[in-house]
Amino acid sequence: MLPMNASVKYVGIVGGILLLSIQPGCVAPPSQSAVSGITGLLVLGLILGAVIMFFIMFYINKFTRRNRKAEVGKESSHTVVESMRRVFKIVFAEGHFNEIYTFEDTKKLFGFIPSTRRALVIIEAKVLVGYDFQKCAWEIDEQNQKVKLLSFPEPEILSIEPDYKYYNFDENIFNLLNREDLGRIQTNGKKQVEVAAMKSHLPRIAADQMRTLLLEVVQSKNWQLENIYKITESEAKVITANK
Repeated sequence: MLPMNASVKYVGIVGGILLLSIQPGCVAPPSQSAVSGITGLLVLGLILGAVIMFFIMFYINKFTRRNRKAEVGKESSHTVVESMRRVFKIVFAEGHFNEIYTFEDTKKLFGFIPSTRRALVIIEAKVLVGYDFQKCAWEIDEQNQKVKLLSFPEPEILSIEPDYKYYNFDENIFNLLNREDLGRIQTNGKKQVEVAAMKSHLPRIAADQMRTLLLEVVQSKNWQLENIYKITESEAKVITANK
């Protein structure tokens, strides 16, 4: 197999030989026999050139295909389980948020030349709000068929699944964005989503769902539920496993 550079060299050598062969006919006035000889050389040169170009293109195509086959990506992954435990958490509300986060940081070069770097990030996140039943406390009166709520937790943000899309990077060679900056952008952007979720209607929806569920379960057994007012939709707490 001939590399592309070697093939080009061979074409140049063949072309030079053809020119040297044709040169005598160009210096002196050609005779009829000389004209016939030159015509034959030209035809022969064209045929040889076509054959050479055919083989060159054949080897180039073959070489390219082999390189494409050789370029095979390798991927590997390793999963390590840190811990597992039993939980009793139920999701009662789901929200999807689109937040725009702007990062801006200014430094002074040599103490007086300002250098600013900026980044615009759009965060698309799915937020799940619900309750942790392990934090609930109630009292059961089997004789009177009553369930009395003693304490009930506030709705919690159980999970946030963010997707970051970066736009409009503005930086210079003396003030570049690094991995720490990207990590800080993601952390601050996620906190912004948490604040937006806590101010939304998700906690109220979760509380309404919880009250409806408990009433249906208790009343289906002909029992009574006391202190249902303890289920409140007050400010949700952020408890996420994906921080």
